Amino acid sequence: MGAQLPKCCRLFFSSIPKQASLPIFNGPRATIKDVLTARWDASDRVCGKWLKVMIPTLLPALEQHGRLQLGQSDRDRVLAISAATIDRLLVDVKIAASGCRRRRAVFYSAIRREVPIRTFNDWNSPVPGFCEVDMVAHGSTSVAGSFIQTLTMLDVANGWTECLPLLTREGSLVVEAINRAQSLFPWLLRGVDFDNDSAFMNDVVVPWCREQKLEVTRSRAYKKNDQAFVEQKNGAVVRRLMGYGRFDGVETARMMGRLYAAARLATSTSSAVIQAEGEA
Repeated sequence: MGAQLPKCCRLFFSSIPKQASLPIFNGPRATIKDVLTARWDASDRVCGKWLKVMIPTLLPALEQHGRLQLGQSDRDRVLAISAATIDRLLVDVKIAASGCRRRRAVFYSAIRREVPIRTFNDWNSPVPGFCEVDMVAHGSTSVAGSFIQTLTMLDVANGWTECLPLLTREGSLVVEAINRAQSLFPWLLRGVDFDNDSAFMNDVVVPWCREQKLEVTRSRAYKKNDQAFVEQKNGAVVRRLMGYGRFDGVETARMMGRLYAAARLATSTSSAVIQAEGEA
């Protein structure tokens, strides 16, 4: 199975229409903010503290693949930048990426407030059936318009992972995907742990999960470590198979589903699993 995955990936991407090339920052246009924006997007839009740690690895990779062309002085400035400066320079970029709306706790919905919080250290060796759930956006460098999302579900007890493509971020599609995942896991689902995404924290997904007798919890806002297990799989499975391109359309979603189906047993049963033992 594992030996066939590279061939499956080549066939999948060869059938997708070519997208516009990614921007290359060089010369006078290669401002520090441009460089940070490229790195932030390439790292799946992590916070400044995480991005600071990832700079020494991301920068050579982006240069190697032609995304950045920097002189030595600019390169030294990027490597020396602080996490606080990263967050400050990316404020307007993050606002634009979220639809030009600042996220404030005061606007949390009543449904979100009534869902109990579960942190990384609260799992305490659960039995199989309790899953962390997250979504990965396939919008490339733009969040405009509609594009495919991947719903990732990971069983905390053993690392079993199921990935299902959604045409867009919508509660009803999330319900359909979780319902589908119940038939894919080898055991009964017992609980789901979401982040604070509005695609999860709404009057469709949460009530449905409770009707299915699933325990519903959520992570703390802006605390990705609370969902460390599924965050690992977002990179090791979803991004590794699909990359960072923009995908949309029913046919593309159908093909992504076929690729995930071909890879699911290899990623859950034939690969070594490394999980963090404590919060970073």
